Amino acid sequence: MALTFFDAGRLARDLYAAARHDTGPGGRGAGISRVLAPLLPHDGLSLVATDPATGLGLGSFSFWHEYAPSLVTDLVMHRYRGGDPCRPAALAGLATPATVVGPPGEGPADPRVREILTANGAGSELRLLLQDRHGVWGALGLLRCAGACPFDRDDLQRAARIGPALVTALRRYVTEGPLFPVAPALPAGVVTVGPDHTIRAVSPQAREWLDRLSAPSGHAFPEWIPDAFLVALSLAARSRAHDADAWVPVVCVPPVVCGRWMTFQGQPLDADADGDVALVLQGAAGDLVMPSFCAWYGITPRERATLRELRTGAAVKQIARRLDLSPYTVNDHLKALFRKTGADGRDELIAALTR
Repeated sequence: MALTFFDAGRLARDLYAAARHDTGPGGRGAGISRVLAPLLPHDGLSLVATDPATGLGLGSFSFWHEYAPSLVTDLVMHRYRGGDPCRPAALAGLATPATVVGPPGEGPADPRVREILTANGAGSELRLLLQDRHGVWGALGLLRCAGACPFDRDDLQRAARIGPALVTALRRYVTEGPLFPVAPALPAGVVTVGPDHTIRAVSPQAREWLDRLSAPSGHAFPEWIPDAFLVALSLAARSRAHDADAWVPVVCVPPVVCGRWMTFQGQPLDADADGDVALVLQGAAGDLVMPSFCAWYGITPRERATLRELRTGAAVKQIARRLDLSPYTVNDHLKALFRKTGADGRDELIAALTR
């Protein structure tokens, strides 16, 4: 089945509408699944969003439909303990960053992934890295149940064609959300994950953050997602302790998720990373969120330099002198920043990064 009549713009709008539709935990994932089903039939969907600044790690937010928690947990454990050959970093090196796992003869041989899929009633999984010239924006996973026709190379081609529309929808989802914090700040919280990959302790402050993430008024993750995410972050922290080239275990979450920028950071509590891992959940601003903020809003390096000076309270002439630019060029950069972010002026733009 070829995508002969394919309107990428309309698909992006439909995906965005499904993501924004407030239907409670899991409802948005189901809506996105319905939009994609006529183009690429599937039984389960995972859409995980990241941004080029945070790298090929865990997502900043996600949408799910009919992915069993046990399946996600087993795949995550395999990724960090067994070196899943179809992980995002491996897909990033492909001409078409997509693969099929599950059925023999398709994708890299990985018996363990096949065992995991079979144990959870799935026959095959299609994975697509969502990337463009700016970097990686997330990953799409699609499942087909055992007994259904497995994904094949034609499906991979169709998936590659819908990838740009998914990137567009995710970026619009973030940038049309709140520009500056609309929820009160909370104190930093800590979650401790033990060497057996179970959550040992959650501080009251961390519980408040997790409750906010799952609140119906926010992004509303399915209830099992936060725990799975925290365990995955602890695994990433352990991997980083043994491999300096591994992904840095820091996740930056935009305000569309829980009303303000926040970060998750993981750090082993012993040198060998064999004991507990501490995960810190906290509101974020300034330099912590600047890279992700600029990535989502498409802010260029020159505009970013102007924004950095703007945050110091500098006037246009001061910024021009510091950056060796004309005041006219600085004003052009400011106009571009206001247009891209939707800020009404410098005060609102500064507030987006400082509150």
